[in-house]
Amino acid sequence: MKNLNRVLILMALILFISACSDTANNKTESENDESTTDKRWEEIQGAGEIVIGTSGTLFPASYYEDGSDRLTGYSVEIMREVAERLELNISFEIMGSDSMLPAIQSGRVDVAINDIEPTEKRKEEFNFSDPYKYSYTTMVVRKDDNSGINSLEDLAGKKAGGAATTVHSQIAERFGAEVVTYGNAPNEAYLRDVHNGRTDVVINDYYLQKFGIAEFPEFDIHLHPDLKFRPTEQAIAIPKDADQLTVEINNVLQDMRDDGTLSELAIQFFEEDASQKPNVEIKEIEGLDL
Repeated sequence: MKNLNRVLILMALILFISACSDTANNKTESENDESTTDKRWEEIQGAGEIVIGTSGTLFPASYYEDGSDRLTGYSVEIMREVAERLELNISFEIMGSDSMLPAIQSGRVDVAINDIEPTEKRKEEFNFSDPYKYSYTTMVVRKDDNSGINSLEDLAGKKAGGAATTVHSQIAERFGAEVVTYGNAPNEAYLRDVHNGRTDVVINDYYLQKFGIAEFPEFDIHLHPDLKFRPTEQAIAIPKDADQLTVEINNVLQDMRDDGTLSELAIQFFEEDASQKPNVEIKEIEGLDL
């Protein structure tokens, strides 16, 4: 009888240990599942649609084709391809640059794409995709005298056209310029003001500036011939901690890079492969806290 009791006790102990092990395994699997998903991604999948914030005024990244209501551009077509490969419908919300990041936080849009730079401060509040575009910063100035700007230090006392919260406006202020702000205005408004003297300079991305100027040959403006500074990366802005959504987007972007789609779209809209780092000498700017 004593031996039988011992056997029964031993069997009960084995069953208890096995049950604890299964519970631990199930908990680990559950924790792993939670670590690779997020509420925003689940909502997007449930809706079958991803909502994108963009400006529609940033030629040739996000703009309307002449005489039509079709939105296109490098950034726009990247998002269309991402949505298609994720088997999602897509819709765009048009808004100014200053409204895009708050729109992500409020849930009005799922992500934003509009030549947004993932600065260290922004990374504290948002996730970002891997870069889909590489560029650098330059200036639009008047042709006759470069608007009196021969160095970054010459920005002191000048008027720079730009949106209030962009990195480019922060650079202008850092060197003493007064920023003249706009709403969701087209390139023409910014460039015309440099031409007519209302402002002196527009600091922005090389590719965007190059094509913006080409659209208005009647304006007495050009890209500054000497100032190429601050290499940049552009990425898709995503809600903070939406880690699975970030993974899904990054996987598609990598596939698009591997199969040449990113390069093809960049050359289509910029006539250069903006998906690769530019092969030019670019001056770094020290001491920027962006």
